[in-house]
Amino acid sequence: MSVDRQVYLLPLKDDGSPDVPGGYIYLPPPTDPPYVLRFVIEGTSSICREGSLWVNIPEEGVDFDRSNFRQYDLQPDFNKNIQIDVPITTPGAFAFYTTYSPLPDFSLEPVPTPKPTRTPTHYVDVSPALTLQEKPLPLDALSIFSVISKFMGKYPDDWDKHLRGIGERKYNMVHFTPLMKRGDSNSPYSIYDQLQFDPECFPNGEEDIADLVAKMEKDYQLLALTDVVWNHTAHNSQWLEEHPEAGYNVETAPWLESALELDNALIKFGNDLADLGLPTEFKSVDDLVTVMNALRKHVIDAIRLWEFYVVDVKSESQRVAEEWKSNSGDEPDVQNTEEIKGWDLKQKVSYVREKALVNGDRILGRFGREVKPTVVAGLVTAIFGRYNESSDISAIESEVGKILDELNAPCYAEYDADVAEILEQLFNRIKYVRIDDHGPKLGPVTKENPLIETYFTRLPDNDTTKKHNPKALALVNNGWIWNADAMRDNAGPDSKAYLRREVIVWGDCVKLRYGSGPDDNPFLWDYMARYTRLMAKYFSGFRIDNCHSTPLRVAEYLLDEARKVRPNLTVFAELFTGSEETDYVFVKRLGLSALIREAMQAWSTGELSRLVHRHGGRPIGSFDLDLPTAGSSHAVSSAKSEGERETISHIRQSPVHALFMDCTHDNEVPAQKRDARDTLPNAALVAMCASATGSVMGYDEIYPKLVDLVHETRLYHSAFSEQAHLSTGTTEGGIGSVKKFLNKLHTMMGVQGYDETHIHHDGEYITVHRVHPQTRKGIFLIAHTAFPGYGNGNGVIAPTHLVGTKAKLLGSWLLEVDASQEKKDETLADKQLLKGLPSRVVAIDGAKATQKGDDTTIYASEKLVPGSIALFETWIPRAEHSEGLHNFITGGAKEAFSDLDLVDLNFVLYRCDAEERDSSEGQDGVYNIPNYGPLVYAGLQGWWSVLENIIKYNDLAHPLCDHLRQGQWPLDYIVQRMEKMAKKKGYTRLYEPAVWLRERFHAVRKLPSFLLPRYFAMIVQKAYMAAWEQAISLFGKDVRHGQEFIHQLAMVSVQMTGYVKSASLWPMKSVPSLAAGLPHFAVEWARCWGRDVFISLRGLLLCTGRFEEAKEHIFAFASVLKHGMIPNLLSAGKNPRYNSRDSVWFFIQAIQDYTKMAPDGIQILKEKIPRRFRPYDDTWFPFDDPRAYSKSSTIEDVIQEAFQRHASGLSFKEYNAGPELDMQMKEEGFNINVNVDWETGLIFGGSQLNCGTWQDKMGESEKARSKGIPGTPRDGAAIEITGLLYSALKWVNELHEAGDYPYPGVDIDSGKLVTFADWASKIKSNFERCYYVPLDPKEDGQYDVDPSIINRRGIYKDLYRSGKPYEDYQLRSNFPIAMTVAPELFTPSKALYALSIADSVLMGPTGMATLDPSDMNYRPNYNNSEDSTDFATAKGRNYHQGPEWVWPRGFFLRALLHFDLQRRQTAEERTETFQQVTRRLDGCKKALRESPWKGLTELTNKDGAFCADSSPTQAWSAGCLLDLYYDAAQEALRA
Repeated sequence: MSVDRQVYLLPLKDDGSPDVPGGYIYLPPPTDPPYVLRFVIEGTSSICREGSLWVNIPEEGVDFDRSNFRQYDLQPDFNKNIQIDVPITTPGAFAFYTTYSPLPDFSLEPVPTPKPTRTPTHYVDVSPALTLQEKPLPLDALSIFSVISKFMGKYPDDWDKHLRGIGERKYNMVHFTPLMKRGDSNSPYSIYDQLQFDPECFPNGEEDIADLVAKMEKDYQLLALTDVVWNHTAHNSQWLEEHPEAGYNVETAPWLESALELDNALIKFGNDLADLGLPTEFKSVDDLVTVMNALRKHVIDAIRLWEFYVVDVKSESQRVAEEWKSNSGDEPDVQNTEEIKGWDLKQKVSYVREKALVNGDRILGRFGREVKPTVVAGLVTAIFGRYNESSDISAIESEVGKILDELNAPCYAEYDADVAEILEQLFNRIKYVRIDDHGPKLGPVTKENPLIETYFTRLPDNDTTKKHNPKALALVNNGWIWNADAMRDNAGPDSKAYLRREVIVWGDCVKLRYGSGPDDNPFLWDYMARYTRLMAKYFSGFRIDNCHSTPLRVAEYLLDEARKVRPNLTVFAELFTGSEETDYVFVKRLGLSALIREAMQAWSTGELSRLVHRHGGRPIGSFDLDLPTAGSSHAVSSAKSEGERETISHIRQSPVHALFMDCTHDNEVPAQKRDARDTLPNAALVAMCASATGSVMGYDEIYPKLVDLVHETRLYHSAFSEQAHLSTGTTEGGIGSVKKFLNKLHTMMGVQGYDETHIHHDGEYITVHRVHPQTRKGIFLIAHTAFPGYGNGNGVIAPTHLVGTKAKLLGSWLLEVDASQEKKDETLADKQLLKGLPSRVVAIDGAKATQKGDDTTIYASEKLVPGSIALFETWIPRAEHSEGLHNFITGGAKEAFSDLDLVDLNFVLYRCDAEERDSSEGQDGVYNIPNYGPLVYAGLQGWWSVLENIIKYNDLAHPLCDHLRQGQWPLDYIVQRMEKMAKKKGYTRLYEPAVWLRERFHAVRKLPSFLLPRYFAMIVQKAYMAAWEQAISLFGKDVRHGQEFIHQLAMVSVQMTGYVKSASLWPMKSVPSLAAGLPHFAVEWARCWGRDVFISLRGLLLCTGRFEEAKEHIFAFASVLKHGMIPNLLSAGKNPRYNSRDSVWFFIQAIQDYTKMAPDGIQILKEKIPRRFRPYDDTWFPFDDPRAYSKSSTIEDVIQEAFQRHASGLSFKEYNAGPELDMQMKEEGFNINVNVDWETGLIFGGSQLNCGTWQDKMGESEKARSKGIPGTPRDGAAIEITGLLYSALKWVNELHEAGDYPYPGVDIDSGKLVTFADWASKIKSNFERCYYVPLDPKEDGQYDVDPSIINRRGIYKDLYRSGKPYEDYQLRSNFPIAMTVAPELFTPSKALYALSIADSVLMGPTGMATLDPSDMNYRPNYNNSEDSTDFATAKGRNYHQGPEWVWPRGFFLRALLHFDLQRRQTAEERTETFQQVTRRLDGCKKALRESPWKGLTELTNKDGAFCADSSPTQAWSAGCLLDLYYDAAQEALRA
């Protein structure tokens, strides 16, 4: 049986960065067959311009090479996403980046070609797949046990005993500190020879290690993990004598010379204390102050430390003078050399510092700071002239000396600051180690116990070292700095840490110097690679020691070497970066499996609770759903072949994984830091976490103090190593018996995926409930912590109520420890063995569970004192088959929704409140969530708009989640709404989805209420996705296979088109109608607007393949043609209103588009439709009058009637004119006059008292005296009407010539014929003369312009011969409409220039400004309720006087696409055009993605600001952008 291919989506943003929350890409282990990582890139993203994706993920069977990047060309595609599938066949840390040529700013002039650029590198981490005895072992199931190998005793006998005890406690991995031969200090981390295992433990070397690792897994079920130490080596490592270049010395790091001289002087000073009469033993701070005062003189001053900071004034002055004398100085780098003579000293110094100072940013050798003599000599020449025999050299030297003295001033300040820091660091360090009570109190100063630790290891003088430069023989010791920048090399050239004595050094370790790559230090890179490969050969995992101070490039290289040997290598690290952001950098680049975190860092129960919460897992009831977001499965799945089966997953936000230790080998144990009894509750809390966990030898045994891994010589002792079998119950010698039980639980929960957790902190108690997200089985822990001062507790924790959950006690235990000082001393006095305090674990009656129905209450008893725990197993009876439940509720949705059509889906997904009430006689509306508010839609989109962010952010505290926990009303609402509609005529197809929803909701109704949000979201999401995908499948091919934004735009078609009782297209027939926008234009007369319908129709209905709906709208509006116009307000044909001069031309343009886009579309012209009014007869009568619909016309007849009526001239008064028709209009405004100027062919119409184009806001305020005065009358010849008219004329002429249209033209003047060709010709020959405003005033005579009122040149007028002449010259966003439908009217160069002005002046983030901001009438912020006296803005009169409308953006971008492509010659240039257009869609994409309405708004205020009065989703806003994508597809075909 074939298996669906698993695909993980990785969408890339426009800048090439991953569009993944948090940016951390963490993938599961590779599978067989391999899953796929799918890069998804928008087809015209900026990175597609001559772009390539580079990925170093290896192909199957090919070894990984970090530098080997495969190249994938990014072939631009305006309409589709680019998808690149990369199979994942191996774990590790991989990288990708993109290269591309940046998109230049849009310009009409040639611009320099931008240099190709490379994005930052991004990382993909693929988890390793661990197995134990051939069974998978997830990382979160690891229970790791740390041991210090030198305390394990003799190998193999003592080791076997301890390993058996570790395995018996059900740990599954052992962490060994380094097993290599140790240096003089005997610290495991001070490795003498990285290639030799400790001969004392492993006399047979590798053979013993191989035997050890094999035996661990076979006999004890244990994997092996070891430390790798890369950033230092033992100070006595013999190979350093041969290769001192492996360390930092004055030869390899000359900037350390001052630090070495200071270190030498400090050693000498410490040795000379007695000779200098200074204290050698510090009995008080006063003694130390005495020594410090002398130290300044005998160390700092004695070595003349200041010489490392300053310029040698005398020497440099002489060098400059000699250079000047030779007349070879550099010409000063200034614009005017004459001005130099007037410079004061400060200006001269500034020039020298900027142009001549060498090494100003670092400390090198003595007088390592110099000046460039040629530059300073040039300055001298500019001031004093050239040298001649009479020149005074000494005067020149003196003048230069003054400059250099002043130049040195900040150098001395730097020196003073550093000396102060040196003295402060020395004082604090000496005080800590010799005086402070919490310090080691080292005693008198001796040669063996020096005053201060040396910062350098001096290699011995022998035959080997004599071969080297003496400067190479003092090597920097390794160390650490408080709050250091982990990305900075503290011994590097940009750090003064060793000079300023900021490093706390480990004197037994030399810091290794890798340089920038293997070529800088070939021996060291090779040697450490051999060491690393040796470790990987035997160990399943690494713990990187000092990871934060290991250079990232080094760790990357060495891990690559390790993974060549063992691909499934787990890698842990302790990071002390102090920054979560920096932690992520290390994790991403190195592919770290987890970062080590420790519970013993907590100082209180509250802090411990916080740590457990951080590593415990996701909250119970969390959402676990893939979100349909950008680049989601909507677009991706449809872009694949129909027969290919894929499971699409999104890369979810992932935290940095943790290895959460109850205690580590280098931190204090509970007996020191807390109360020894806390050992048990602390361990239990860690074991309950959904992460890898760990412990250390001595923790379970209750060791009294931290084991000193350097100086300790005793061997481990553990009671659990002495027992062949360990049983749970009362045991002596520590918590091993309970730890066994805890580890078994932890591993079981990790393997099975118990990853939901609830943590509660109450006083000294912490409860943890960890459950499986599907089976709902769980483990419940009560832990009574034991921090200092708790005594035997302070009361009992309140009962815990588990709703719908059963519980069974697994056990309750108490740890008893004799932690008296006497016992601690006695235990520590053992000379041979490391032992624990006397202790035992006893079973207690610490808690119980009582049942009431399916509910449980857990009670803790008074016996659950500090140091005790209680464990329960839990289950939800009603979820006992929840794995089947999960499959049931997520299955079958696609089939259930597969018969729905797009009108059905309008109901299923959408319906605003007004639509819902309209269809239910006012009974039903959208759902109102308490404490949140009403949904935007009654359908599934309404719910999903809320759920999307709830799921994304796992917001279980959201009011919807709270509402669901309180009751099941939302379930009832969704089901009952569907069932009720399914019973209605025309909606029977909803029956199957209704059944599916009822059955799924029924299956979860009996679950505990706290789980209802999770399952409700799961069911709604599956239904929503099924409905969405069904809708996409019903659209045309271009939409189906388009990118996500095209899908989102197309879904606005479903959103807007549906049955509405009060707003059909016909008075006596119910058909779906297209809303202008929601919720403002949803029902009754306000729903269906002629202009809006036909501006939207091409995009929402034709581009989506909804040809029948498009035809129905054409027929409906054709049927009501009257006066040669279609109504703007249809009112179902009952009371149409004829007041828009432009609507009929958008109507005819839509018919033209239909004939060209619909299959056999030309046939629509012959279709007959019944006429609401009689043809060529303006008589009004009601829709139910016998005359109504008694006559019929073909569509071509209707078109001809429109032409003929306009050609003959229109003059009428609107039917029912007066307040009942329009209460804002003055009487004169109802008069409609339209005529053709036969000189130009232009149609003129309107008056200053009406507004017959789309910018139709009528003044409404009596207070502002604007009532009845339009904001934008736009009388005269509006440019878009002229363009639409020309397009229509040209089209019908072509049809006539082809024999597809019977009429040759129109009759005027008593039967005179004007052919369509002649009419179109008149318009074309006069168009630019009438509309163009020339860029050059010298050309004004060629055009009909009035220079006195021109505001902006190089544009096209908005109007021609309007009632207010200045309004002609206003720059508005209407001219691109004409450009789009009638590009032949425009000179391409002029058109492109005008578009470039609109681009810079009118274009906002999402819309186009409706008026030029430089216009005196510009008022960009619309507020329809403004009740002011402002004539311009009161009652929103400025609706079209600056606010940014979205729909014109589509026409603007279509025009830009057309005219910019005309000038492009090459494929690369054409791609640039598409990318320029794409860049201008970013705001729309963001707006649509973020809108709960899932549409584009009607308009915004200035600069895209929110407009409260805007309809939040508008048909034409989306439709006009779909038009753009259609045009782009056609352009691509033509190319």
